[in-house]
Amino acid sequence: MKALTEPAIRASFVNCTKGEANRLALPRHLAELPWEELDFLGWRDQGAPDRGYLVAEHGGRLVGVALRRAQRAGAGARQGAMCSICLTVHAASGVALLTARKAGRGSGEEYASAGEYFCDDLACSLYVRGRKRAPAGGVRMRESLSTEERAARTRANLAAFLTRVLTP
Repeated sequence: MKALTEPAIRASFVNCTKGEANRLALPRHLAELPWEELDFLGWRDQGAPDRGYLVAEHGGRLVGVALRRAQRAGAGARQGAMCSICLTVHAASGVALLTARKAGRGSGEEYASAGEYFCDDLACSLYVRGRKRAPAGGVRMRESLSTEERAARTRANLAAFLTRVLTP
């Protein structure tokens, strides 16, 4: 991924108002991120733990999406879970169902959203490349795919999610 600037990140959001995009907390130290190892920029809001954000190239443009964590179900909270984007297995607390309001929703569609299971810290790119290890209780499954093939699969899974967010 190419390095992004604060104005480009804020202008990319498709499912929130300009005011909301201007107020959201950006990740610290943007210039120090390992951009060449990121398939998308993802971060959690430290001041609002139920919120997350991601920015990625999609359809030839930069697309930013505001995410919310769905409420946890009590029954399966002790079991492991797999991220649907990068296929990393975590302890249940390491994966979260994140939902995004659909872009351009009309007045009758206030509940239109898309959801997916993501690594809770949105560091899928780093897990795929072995730059970050899944915490205790989580594993990266052994695969015969190369790192680039796993990264391509991660980008394809993310693209499918973004398409659902962008489709009315």
